[in-house]
Amino acid sequence: MIEKIVLNYLNDTTKIQAYTEKEENMPEEYFLIEKIGSSEENHIKQATIAIKSYSTSLYKAALLNEELKKIMKRIIELYEVSRCSLNSDYPYSDTTRKEYRYQAVFDITYF
Repeated sequence: MIEKIVLNYLNDTTKIQAYTEKEENMPEEYFLIEKIGSSEENHIKQATIAIKSYSTSLYKAALLNEELKKIMKRIIELYEVSRCSLNSDYPYSDTTRKEYRYQAVFDITYF
């Protein structure tokens, strides 16, 4: 499951905690992972993964997003992952909850 691979990778390579769903008492900064699409052909799996970077300000969320993009470039060092490319990234703040976040979308090929 690609979500588990990305979750373990982020938690092993960064001090920022990664989650696949929100929990009570979240830290000030964290990553939230969500699979938003997938396909499979000839036993090769592809997934589109959105990772939200949360922080206490939009600027800090942007910095966290930049760090995330650098980290995700190296996920191909894992045996299970053969390709990871940035699809897009953008500010994605939740104004009703007053949560500052950026979202980066990655296309990942894995098995």
